[in-house]
Amino acid sequence: MARKFTHQRVSYVLPLPDAPGGHRLGVNGLAVDTESGILYSAGRDGVICSWDLNHKTSSPPAASPKSSKTTTHRHQVQAHSHWINDIVLTQNNSALVSASSDTTVRVWRPQSETGDLPTSVGRHADYVKCLATSGLQPNWVASGGLDQKVILWDLNGGGDILKIDTCGDEVTEKGSVYALGTGGSVLASGGPESVVRVWDPKSGKLITKFVGHTDNIRDILINEDGDTIMSASSDQTIKVWSLTAGRCAHTLTMHNDSVWSLYSDHPQLSVFYSSDRSGLVAKTDTRNVPDIDQGTSIAALQEHEGVIKVVAAGDSIWTATPKSSINRWNDVDTSADIELPNNSAQRLSAGSPTESPPETSNQAPLGATNGTTRKKIPHSSLLLLSNTSTFPGLDPERATIYSSVSGRKPSDLVNDDELGVVMPVYAMPEETIEGQHGLIKYLLLNDRKRTLTQDTAGEVVMWDLVKCVPIQTFGKRHIDDVASEVNTVESIAHWCTVDIRTGRLSVILEPNRCFDAEVYADDVGITGEYEHGADQRLNLGKWVLRWLFGELVEEEVRRDEKYREAALAKAAEYHDSAPVRIDLPTPRTPGSQGIPEPLSTTPRALNGLQPHIASPGLNIGTVSPGGANLSSSLPRSEEDPLHTGFNHDLARHPSSEKQNDYFSNAHAIEADKPVQSAADDQTPTALPQSPAEPEKEEKRKGSLFGKKFRMEFPKKLGRTSGDVKSPLPEEKPEESDKSSEKEEKVFENSLNGVIERIHHEYETFLAANPGSTLDSGITPSPASEAPVLRIPSNTSILIQEESGDTAVAADLYQGFVGNVREEVDKLEQAIPHWLGELLLKNQIIAKEVVKVAFILKPYEDQLPPVVKPDGAANNNSSRLNANRMLRAKKILAYIAERIDPADPTNPDPDPMKPEEYLDLYCQNTLIPENMTLATIRTHIWRSGSDMVLFYKANGKKLIRPPVTEAQTVDVQASDDSNADNHPNGALSQTTAQSQNSETPSISGL
Repeated sequence: MARKFTHQRVSYVLPLPDAPGGHRLGVNGLAVDTESGILYSAGRDGVICSWDLNHKTSSPPAASPKSSKTTTHRHQVQAHSHWINDIVLTQNNSALVSASSDTTVRVWRPQSETGDLPTSVGRHADYVKCLATSGLQPNWVASGGLDQKVILWDLNGGGDILKIDTCGDEVTEKGSVYALGTGGSVLASGGPESVVRVWDPKSGKLITKFVGHTDNIRDILINEDGDTIMSASSDQTIKVWSLTAGRCAHTLTMHNDSVWSLYSDHPQLSVFYSSDRSGLVAKTDTRNVPDIDQGTSIAALQEHEGVIKVVAAGDSIWTATPKSSINRWNDVDTSADIELPNNSAQRLSAGSPTESPPETSNQAPLGATNGTTRKKIPHSSLLLLSNTSTFPGLDPERATIYSSVSGRKPSDLVNDDELGVVMPVYAMPEETIEGQHGLIKYLLLNDRKRTLTQDTAGEVVMWDLVKCVPIQTFGKRHIDDVASEVNTVESIAHWCTVDIRTGRLSVILEPNRCFDAEVYADDVGITGEYEHGADQRLNLGKWVLRWLFGELVEEEVRRDEKYREAALAKAAEYHDSAPVRIDLPTPRTPGSQGIPEPLSTTPRALNGLQPHIASPGLNIGTVSPGGANLSSSLPRSEEDPLHTGFNHDLARHPSSEKQNDYFSNAHAIEADKPVQSAADDQTPTALPQSPAEPEKEEKRKGSLFGKKFRMEFPKKLGRTSGDVKSPLPEEKPEESDKSSEKEEKVFENSLNGVIERIHHEYETFLAANPGSTLDSGITPSPASEAPVLRIPSNTSILIQEESGDTAVAADLYQGFVGNVREEVDKLEQAIPHWLGELLLKNQIIAKEVVKVAFILKPYEDQLPPVVKPDGAANNNSSRLNANRMLRAKKILAYIAERIDPADPTNPDPDPMKPEEYLDLYCQNTLIPENMTLATIRTHIWRSGSDMVLFYKANGKKLIRPPVTEAQTVDVQASDDSNADNHPNGALSQTTAQSQNSETPSISGL
């Protein structure tokens, strides 16, 4: 079975300005703890908030006085990294369960004394949209999501109890679960398929399904007995299903828009609240009536936006909308008398002469009380439950009499002519729990390290993605207008992804591209406390990651020092207790006689050749046979496999490889190969070797090289008969190599695995070099490559894993920059291997350097063409390749070196820089000296073909073409004839007409 591709990524969230608690985006979930007087809310920002209501919520609406106290913020927690879609209270209101689009179901215990963050109890393969819990079984919670599954989770951390595939064997695109309800011994689900399915939560079997809705089912309620199901749909109806009769008992049509939410705390659902997309919240009371159609439905309140969630307790109703605020409304007493309109009373009196009209003149108005007289419900707030409903407040007999006289249906007793437009009882909330402003729009600038954001209030702010702080505030303006003012003409590689889905600015770093972007140190505004070269480049991803985990690196360095002290002590103790000497028979081989006893003595010549001893600090040395055998007493080089570890796909970043900044071609690369091979041969090994065993060492190296590249060498090439080895000893190193390869697989693919490998290297070195000092294997990025960043301590850090199993990345770790040191043990397990190599070894994933092809030409042939090192002119068909980050002034230096070389016999005491007397043009545009090739190509050339760059003298210096001895006569003649016509003198015909297609080579930056 093929292994699914997975990789870990790092995200960090920039802290927003300090503000009072509250949500920053819309609120999706509400739950009320009536016993403690606490309101819980969850929103699209992934935050769960708790609020102290400061008044009783257990009293009925008619008995509780009007509350004058305001709601206060209690606590909040960042529970999820994506939208929270639903929350429920369970286990006697001690546990709050949340479902999120990050595909997890988490439980938070706000009353816990430990104050732990919400813990995950399960995970879906896609967004989780709804939750349901049963009061009879408080140890599990059901969740449904877009993966078309309903899963029952153990709230105590036992994982999934039951999984239900809602579609079964049927394959449908509309099988997602948007609504769940539980009650009695049944569980019901619904979604875009418009079908209500009823399940047995013990066995997971389908009991029945109800078909009748014509659009998405948004919410479901089930009564305490489990025999009545109520479903709300986007088809603007609420249906009541009888599980006993197996059919739809009633269809309620009091809403004129998509019904989004249902709420009821009545055991038999006799009193329930419903909300729709238009913002209307209706309260329906079907108590003390023989049929639901004869109940009372009142337009309790009207929001300005659609009501996603409605809950009620005591004398209050809370509504959640796409805004970050939560509104509290006064509840409506449905048992109060109904205030009838005067025209209805007159018509009723004319249609029934035996009855006297009601005395409406003495009725108290809305909001007025007279002793024990309760508020009356205005007639304009009444809603018809269905087309067969009668006018609430009239008995059926009276309605039938009026219908027989007037010839109208009972439902026509209250139409637009008599009731007019429906007016809600409350148009303004009693209290608004204010939210905060979240980010809803962003624009990443060309430099890739700054971005503009706009929040819900319209404020535009510019952020520094590297330093994690806001830079400037521009007020309420259009973000595009601000971008045109602050944007720069640059072309930096994409190294991060910006996300604002939770109302905060998140930066996501993927391992395949987070090290692609480089900037020059003099462009990022580094202060003078760190010295850097004129062309020092900084890798943005490497820079940020180094200091996001800066305290972790410091802690690991401290732990590494203690480990090395313990390892040295242990090695010394073992060495003291080991036998001093064990005499073994010495093997005799031709050419290896007289092995010196102490290893510290000077090695003598072998086979007539003097062995080479490398000098520390020198990079070039003469290659001689047997030189590598003396490397045990030398410091290890960077190519040492023991020093760099076993990860061959990591390498130093190209910013330290100066040859990549200049032009390259195939000839230059081929010329470099023998030099590199010689350097590799001089690389010292970590294990001590005897000076008298060069052949054994070369045989070991040959075996490794041949094994890796599957190459064979002639056995007798350049050797005598005494140098030929038997094949038996060759097998032993290969077996040890195989065993070492097996040991590589033991290390974990995490930061802990990097640490274990470093410890393994310590043990190997001490075993081979007893009594030696042990240098640290941790080499963090130096300040020249990653200057110190003081990232705010409240910057959030997330380590996530992406795989093909889920729609979004799974959270492996969530914390803050300020807490990194305290959570080192967790991070050692969560940090991926590629990040561990960067933090502890300063190694990043090796990638091919991106280069740009271009052609250099003199402007209108006013200057000599670029000549090659051999003196031949570079023709127009030659292509030059250079690092995309190469600046224009480096190209001018290359040109000046070819057309205006310095005279060693007559040096200039005050030479001018090439950029001072040469100009570079592209598309008739003067190129600034610090502009890179990538920027020129993106913003000036704007084509996929090779760029053509023209160079020209600005007149500050006279440029003469390079002259060879053979061309002296021709050049003199040309100067005499064309000196008056050419500003820099005429070109020699030999130089101007020479043709060569080879690309020049430059090395060193």
